[in-house]
Amino acid sequence: MIKRTLFFENPAYLSTKDEQLIVKFPDKDEVRTVPIEDIGMLILEHHQITFTNRLIEKLTYQNAAIVCCNQQHLPLSLISPLSGHSEFNERLRFQLEASIPLKKNLWQQTIQAKINNQANGLAILNKQNDKLRKWSREVLSGDATNKEANAAAFYWERFFEISDFYRGQKAMAPNNLLNYGYAILRAICARSLIGSGLLPALGIHHANKYNAYCLADDIMEPYRPFVDQVVYSIVEQTENIEKLTKEIKQQLLIIPAIDVKIDGKKSPLMVAMSRTTHSLYECYAGVSRKILYPVL
Repeated sequence: MIKRTLFFENPAYLSTKDEQLIVKFPDKDEVRTVPIEDIGMLILEHHQITFTNRLIEKLTYQNAAIVCCNQQHLPLSLISPLSGHSEFNERLRFQLEASIPLKKNLWQQTIQAKINNQANGLAILNKQNDKLRKWSREVLSGDATNKEANAAAFYWERFFEISDFYRGQKAMAPNNLLNYGYAILRAICARSLIGSGLLPALGIHHANKYNAYCLADDIMEPYRPFVDQVVYSIVEQTENIEKLTKEIKQQLLIIPAIDVKIDGKKSPLMVAMSRTTHSLYECYAGVSRKILYPVL
């Protein structure tokens, strides 16, 4: 079942009763309800949103991601379960015991999938992509020659038809849209990793000691071009992209539900991410040697 993404940008009081999320607004008499089992992600943007601990508990049992935003309206933190699988202890052991050669092979597969999706993304827009296809075939174990960086420079020079655009966290628009979309993607990935019994902090490549989501940052890489396509569409249809308006956010919030093709079948992105993280577990467990990633 496709889980719902709920977004709150106004003051609200969130509680629970009879396995329902109860939503009350201070300036309205109406009360809204949503079945908790239907919720995959809750995005809280206003600083006057209050929610009960019992609600957090119920959402956690359903492995729902609760994303809190900062004063700039960008996702800042993620509330997620400590354990999302009944075999957590065994699966964590497999993850901890993963060898360095295995991690390097998994990173090689990840970067190959990312560069291929970047090439496909440019092809969809009828833009030059031949070098990306060549580099994807040349990715070595652990991406020792850093084809990811070469591909990124090539890709971003051609993706948007915006003068002097470059990809940077605090750079010119539409970087603000990309940041928001990637933050949603990161939460989806972290949620799926936990649901597969894995720790998001233990990466296969990223290893920043200040980053609690290294593995999520690794596994989401081939999914980024799907976000890029959503942002490209918004840029083409929107006159002013300097500010993240309500309308723009609504378009970015479709990311969990967009259709992607994985293992030859169409699937909502959030469901596909669960298949990816489960395949990662199987690699750790020695059942498989291939991560399933979607193809753009």
